[in-house]
Amino acid sequence: MSRVKKFFENAILLTLTALVMRGVVLSFNVWLSNKVGAEALGLFSLISGVYGFALTFATSGISLAVTRMVADALVRASMKRCLLYAAFFGLLAFILLFSLSDTIGIHWLKDSRTVRPLRIMSVSLPLIALCSAMNGYFTAVRRVVKNAMSQIAEQAVKISVTVALITTLLPDGIENACIALVLGGAASELLSFCLMTVMYIFDKKKYIKDSKTETGSKNVTKKLLGIALPVAFSTYARSGLLTLEHILIPIGLRKHGADHKRSLAIYGILGSMAMPVILFPTALISSFSNMTIPEISDCIARGHKNRIKYISGRIWQFSLLFSIGVSGILICFSGELGKVLYSSGEAATYIRMLAPLIPIMYLDTTTDALLKGLGEQLYSMNVNIIDAALSVILVWILVPVWGIYGYIFVIIAMEVLNFGLSATRMLNISGMKPKIFSWVIKPLLCIVVSAFLSKKFFDGFNITGIPWLSLTLHIIFAALLYILFISLTRTVGDEDFEWLKSIFKKRPEA
Repeated sequence: MSRVKKFFENAILLTLTALVMRGVVLSFNVWLSNKVGAEALGLFSLISGVYGFALTFATSGISLAVTRMVADALVRASMKRCLLYAAFFGLLAFILLFSLSDTIGIHWLKDSRTVRPLRIMSVSLPLIALCSAMNGYFTAVRRVVKNAMSQIAEQAVKISVTVALITTLLPDGIENACIALVLGGAASELLSFCLMTVMYIFDKKKYIKDSKTETGSKNVTKKLLGIALPVAFSTYARSGLLTLEHILIPIGLRKHGADHKRSLAIYGILGSMAMPVILFPTALISSFSNMTIPEISDCIARGHKNRIKYISGRIWQFSLLFSIGVSGILICFSGELGKVLYSSGEAATYIRMLAPLIPIMYLDTTTDALLKGLGEQLYSMNVNIIDAALSVILVWILVPVWGIYGYIFVIIAMEVLNFGLSATRMLNISGMKPKIFSWVIKPLLCIVVSAFLSKKFFDGFNITGIPWLSLTLHIIFAALLYILFISLTRTVGDEDFEWLKSIFKKRPEA
């Protein structure tokens, strides 16, 4: 099997898995928002902001380190040291978060209801750190079916446990609803760890014994620390700034005039209702993006500069085609999405305001993955730190004045800045030249016409009593029209189709 075919089969598998999982999670979020309310979601988002920093400390760059090291050579000593590294930082993160939960919840978050959820969350940190190392291994060796199986099982357990606990605990208040969410996550992480450990043990016995060897364990440790620690320190800074930003948002909303309950509700609507809709389609981008890291790293090791340029161009081309289509559909149907999913005009407004940013957000995700594959992870992290630092400053200044719209402005401004800096670096290194007319302007015209025709066509065919079905038909019809116009306008030409067919064409054996 060719390397390109193997790459795309793995990417498609991860994409389908992630898409199904995102669909399940989005449906779960819709159920959750209707069950517990925006205030509970806002409180949980506040807790998650702190947990995000603890998680960053627990993993400390290990996934990328494993992916980069194993892509170079499968070595038993490498994985042993990577797992020890993950265990050390995971345990340290657990101890720190557990012991500081009172201080964080009462003095930083200003809400005692966050203390118990933070303590429960801390228990899962060592397991997540070890899973991160094993995930990096399976990505590097391109046996991503292992990751897919783990993700499916993890989400199934998380949702099942959370639904059962919320049904039982919800009458006791918002704090217990957050605890139910935390316990559901902890149960899923435990199962994921068990599955990944079993799969890794069997995989190691089958493959690592035939791998290359390296010269000395000191070189392995030095290489691990050389990749992981710089990334870790950078992610600490960025994650710490993001945590501070999430703490400042409700504070700023209260200064703007909202009470504590209302500020959490606004925060919950934006972060837990609108943003999941905006980010849902990234399942189709992030899987391909993550798979490019070992592929690009391999090209660098082999000195294949032209191939790097070619892969970068293809990834950008299809990322733009997809994200522009998604953006147009969400802009056009934002009102219907807010009403059908959440019965919320506020959620619809936030979706409409953020949807134009989707091409930049999605392409930035792709570009960051390409930079990591090119060995530019430190540059990427420095850009992210600048982004996070400026975000904190702007949130502190603008949210008390403009409220939640100040925060939306910050999101838009920082995404544009982050993408501009990352894209400039990636284009300079790869040598790839984007085709603005074919990759941007033509898809933009195609989706505008497609969304307009879809809305006009279905406006005369309202399906009374079944709003979700009417919305689904709108979106499917708009997507089909977009694909048709993309083909008719030669936005995706014969060369592109032939390239895609050649990937999966069965080659005769020698």
